Amino acid sequence: MGNRRLSHFVAFALTVGLVIGASAFAQNDTHKRGRKYKPPAPTSRVQVTILRNDDGKPIENAAVIWHLVGDKGNMELKTDEDGKSVIDVLPTGSDALLQVIARGYQTYGADYKLDKAQMAIEVKLKRPGAQYSIYESHDASNAGSGAGTDKNKDGGKDSSPKDSGKDKPSDSAQQNNSQPDANPPQR
Repeated sequence: MGNRRLSHFVAFALTVGLVIGASAFAQNDTHKRGRKYKPPAPTSRVQVTILRNDDGKPIENAAVIWHLVGDKGNMELKTDEDGKSVIDVLPTGSDALLQVIARGYQTYGADYKLDKAQMAIEVKLKRPGAQYSIYESHDASNAGSGAGTDKNKDGGKDSSPKDSGKDKPSDSAQQNNSQPDANPPQR
């Protein structure tokens, strides 16, 4: 009977030894060949508020689009009824382009450096301005503002200089007499 107890004890000791050895081998093996844990980069929490430029009221359902510099793709959010959108997955220290698109307003775009853990950005969108058309008549009061044609008082001739620097050939081209004159003959 004593011999039987001894064999049970030896069997138990071998089993415990094998289990401990296997777990130590598995831990050691995982440490050598397994992936090392790399914590994620810290992120910034950015709150963007979109308001109307004329009265400061919030714009609901505006598209707030983030383009990270150097990354492909973008992240798009919509504003709530208070004109706010919050994003908290942008890496701190990154450069990003913020683009805002809302129906009936001019598109907004600006570069931002996400250097703080929490940031708040307020954007005021403007209504689109009137566009110039050659099919509409423009009075002389608009002529000075650049919206109309620039005419002077002597016969309606164009007052821009005929010999502008951007139309002139370079000095090396002027030395070569084989090239024709770039300016058309005056009548």
